[in-house]
Amino acid sequence: MWGGGDPARFGIAGGGRFPFSFPHMMDRLPGFRDFYPEPLPLPDMWSADARQYIFGKWRAVARRYGFREYDGPPLEPLELYTLKSGDEIVGQLYNFTDKGGREIALRPEMTPTLARMVAAHERHYKKPVKWFAIPQLFRYERQQKGRLREHFQLNADIFGEADPAADAELVALLIDVLRSFGLTADDFVIRLSSRNAWQDYFNQRCPDAGKAYAFYQIIDKLEREDPAASREKLAQLGFNLDEITAFIQAGEPTAELRGILENLAARGLRDYVKVDYQVIRGLAYYTGVVFEAFDKKGEFRAIAGGGRYDNLVKLISGGKVNLPALGFGFGDVVLLELLKVRGLLPTFDAAIDAYCLIEDETLRPASLQLVQQLREAGLAVEYSLVAAKPDKQFKRAQEMKAAHTVKWEPAPAGGEPLVRVRNLRTKQEQSLPAAAVAPALATPAT
Repeated sequence: MWGGGDPARFGIAGGGRFPFSFPHMMDRLPGFRDFYPEPLPLPDMWSADARQYIFGKWRAVARRYGFREYDGPPLEPLELYTLKSGDEIVGQLYNFTDKGGREIALRPEMTPTLARMVAAHERHYKKPVKWFAIPQLFRYERQQKGRLREHFQLNADIFGEADPAADAELVALLIDVLRSFGLTADDFVIRLSSRNAWQDYFNQRCPDAGKAYAFYQIIDKLEREDPAASREKLAQLGFNLDEITAFIQAGEPTAELRGILENLAARGLRDYVKVDYQVIRGLAYYTGVVFEAFDKKGEFRAIAGGGRYDNLVKLISGGKVNLPALGFGFGDVVLLELLKVRGLLPTFDAAIDAYCLIEDETLRPASLQLVQQLREAGLAVEYSLVAAKPDKQFKRAQEMKAAHTVKWEPAPAGGEPLVRVRNLRTKQEQSLPAAAVAPALATPAT
């Protein structure tokens, strides 16, 4: 289908042929995904049902915490991202000049969009603002395990509250989202750190603030980089790797971290968190508490990460609005891999409530009316779009894992026509007036 376009444009009107041809099967772009309904054609394909399952958990837990859902455009001015992350981010983006001459980009992250939205209309909302979104994000970068060129992500953010209680609330939300999938304290840990602690460490040992960003980048890569290379880079900035390692291993919580740990302990969530100064978050805009969620077996990259970024709204608004803020991002790619490995993804199928058998084509209008009534009652109902043999229809009902079949019975002489309802699990059958069919299908079999 051409979606309402003019076929003549493509040379197909009046028996014309396509002006182009496809010499091979078209495939998706590298780093992007197709999502198929279950059952999947191949085991390594991405499941649309699993995606919806994850979205449902994300939404349900976020709403329990009082977060409201928002969204924004997938295209934004390129400047929104360079303003936050510098010109070096351009190499990681899908960016181009649009037909209006504007430099734009597909969103690589959601936080700048949110900061722009909050800065524009924060006066209309009571503080703290607690919002979440499930955007699809895009980055043009090298593919690797757990990272593609697009992914979906739960973003949860709080604006307008500087107290560490807000940080604890956000960490608790992340813990409960992970627990909602059946993951336990044996499966994951939230590694809690503080940019303030690292800032104090840096300031006590280096008077040159211009070296701070390079220092943070080295610390952020300590786990992934060869120790000899890290030692050399740190020495060039005037730091000693052994002293830094001792600081990390000591893990002495700051006052703000102690407050968060006490808050989480009161909720019964203390076992899910540990202080780990190895986490620093390489992004330059983090200003306070930072955290990342990791699987305890170390089989995957970070599951989620975030922290406090109190200066971003001020930056995005050109100094007109100044609000403390914090948030996290929780992607679907690593989560799906983790749930598969742990055996925590449920079985998905396309089961329906009823299949309407039309064995007499003179009853098709009445059958269509019945199908419509059942669907309006909230039931999933299928039927054969065209005339088909009864055994073929019944086989189709079984293939679709229908819980029931329904069909009109010929009306007895002088009597009302009834619908024959058959429970395909129990094999029980009953004849009911049309108005009684929906309630009967909605009642679990005993």
